[in-house]
Amino acid sequence: MLDTRRLRVLCEVARHGSFSAAADSLGYTQPAVSRQIATLEAELGMLLVRRVPQGAVLTDAGRLLVARGEEIIARLQDAEAELSALAGLEGGRLRMASFASAAASIVPLAIARFRERHPAVELIIVMSDPIDSIPRLRAGELDMAMSHDATLETVGDRTPVFSIPDPDGAQRAAGIELVHLFDDPMYVAMPVGHALADCSVLDLTAFAQEPWMLATTRSCPDSRRFLRACHAAGFEPRIAFQNDDYPAMLGFVAAGVGVALIPDMVTRAVREDVVIRPLAPAPPPRPILVALPAGYRSPAAAAMLTILREVSDEWVAGRTVFAAA
Repeated sequence: MLDTRRLRVLCEVARHGSFSAAADSLGYTQPAVSRQIATLEAELGMLLVRRVPQGAVLTDAGRLLVARGEEIIARLQDAEAELSALAGLEGGRLRMASFASAAASIVPLAIARFRERHPAVELIIVMSDPIDSIPRLRAGELDMAMSHDATLETVGDRTPVFSIPDPDGAQRAAGIELVHLFDDPMYVAMPVGHALADCSVLDLTAFAQEPWMLATTRSCPDSRRFLRACHAAGFEPRIAFQNDDYPAMLGFVAAGVGVALIPDMVTRAVREDVVIRPLAPAPPPRPILVALPAGYRSPAAAAMLTILREVSDEWVAGRTVFAAA
């Protein structure tokens, strides 16, 4: 394989017409240029340059190699410039997936801030729950994904990821790195006028006989956490309606079809005909996470992660604390 450094020396000799002028251009000594050319000729087994009184003349083989060599060097320079742009976030792209409630809350804030800071990076956002986005992340189709599943149950991995955290707060399993942003509290939503809306103390068992609106258990770890909480409280909830769209779920709550457990992310856009109340003891919150390929973060992904942490801190600081009636 050709050594590109020697190829560059040959191109400089061709450009300047002499070994000494090529040496001045490259910052080499003239003997060093002679050795580089001699080594290249020995590797190829062909004479590339003839010395003449006026300097140096290329042979046919030398002219052919210089013609191709200049193309190769130009492509390498382009590649170096593009790599430098990627490292400096002056180019490249970031492919990111978000689940619905994050896309309706913190992700738009992060996108706006990312585009303000890094306008040259192409940002591609897709809507996808962890059941779909984590396999795509593993396959290299995504660079990062928002998740609310700390155990990766949605992709068939029943082993908890959160074992020994890394110093940066990330935790790893099965080729995926999970970075925790914050915990999203869960509240009970009921229609205005519900018999329990004015109770000073509410616990999950108070709703044991109520019909519940619930996300589908296959795609939503929120539902699995809710079912475990109900079982721990000693009852099997009555499921009246299942849908993965929280706004649609709240519409059914407002119509009196049942009650629902909803995350804080959703409560900031809650309807006026729905009452939000805390439970005591509080049900398990859902973790808001960023999933990335284990062991590698592109400059763009690292920049977005920094912004997501900033936005998350601001989101938590502005959180509404719901109190019992």
